[in-house]
Amino acid sequence: MFRNRFSLETARPRLSLLARLAAATIAGGLLAGCMAMDVASLAEAPQLSNKVKAEMSKKKMRPESPVLVRIFKQESELEVWKVDASGKYALFKTYPMCRWSGKLGPKTKSGDRQAPEGFYHVSEGMLNPNSQYYVSFNLGYPNRLESALGYTGEALMVHGACSSSGCYAMTDQGVGEIYAIVQKALDGGQQRFQVQAYPFRMTTQNMAKHKGDPNMPFWRTLKEGYDAFAFTRSQPKVSVCGGRYVFDREFVDGEPSDPLAQCPAAVGENDLMAKIGAEQKKLDAAFAGATPVSSFAYVDGGMHPSFRTLLKKQGAKGLAAQISRTKYPVSRPDAALADPYDD
Repeated sequence: MFRNRFSLETARPRLSLLARLAAATIAGGLLAGCMAMDVASLAEAPQLSNKVKAEMSKKKMRPESPVLVRIFKQESELEVWKVDASGKYALFKTYPMCRWSGKLGPKTKSGDRQAPEGFYHVSEGMLNPNSQYYVSFNLGYPNRLESALGYTGEALMVHGACSSSGCYAMTDQGVGEIYAIVQKALDGGQQRFQVQAYPFRMTTQNMAKHKGDPNMPFWRTLKEGYDAFAFTRSQPKVSVCGGRYVFDREFVDGEPSDPLAQCPAAVGENDLMAKIGAEQKKLDAAFAGATPVSSFAYVDGGMHPSFRTLLKKQGAKGLAAQISRTKYPVSRPDAALADPYDD
């Protein structure tokens, strides 16, 4: 059943062998950690299947229309959104995630195995058709805010297989389809697409469950971006000042240049800012009456329930053979089965 869920097609590579070798050589010097290059194996970049095109047509989406990606750690899911005939973003498809590592919370340093949380923007040059893990795209961690805060790390990816050391592993089938979708949008004129990476779906109820977590101040900021997208169904404009993200705000003197300096004066308050403020007040009320659940502790990241079922039935080697063309080993399978658990 899983094999039929993702149908992939390949086509002739659009780049010459020489050009692709050159691109791989340049990119190879930049990548490390959970992402590596395999120059000796030049896989053809996946193309949109007729099935995916038909699914888009049913939802009044064009293959070349803009795309936006949302990632949720706790649920181990990745969403692909596309602009439809209304001119707004609509959910195209939700993909189960095979593996992410670390725990809930942002990535702050190299080697912490944390998959990042935040707002990222992916351009054409950040797509890699020659990955060790089939195909991938780089999130661009650390972004401007993370760099200013002194966070370290590199080559944090969305890629194939089911192995993670700070990345989001989607299986070869899953990442192949996602890659083809975002590539088509970039070919269609979108200069870069936004990736929103969250610890969990940021409903008031979920936030209240985690109210005792030390990451809550940061997560409240992420929720502002989450709510901005929910209210507008448009890609939120992300600014950085005061050591935090600021969404859909215009400033009197233009965009702030120093991520850590106090935010400059804004051009009034719009309806969206008022709505986001109202959501923050709802959080305050929910926190006042909520009893947080036991902290969500992770041995090492998580795995979507559908893949856990396969891991239990088939074992790590069986799962790897089913979701990776190179049978790339599942990372820390015992931890994947144990997570998450409550203290």
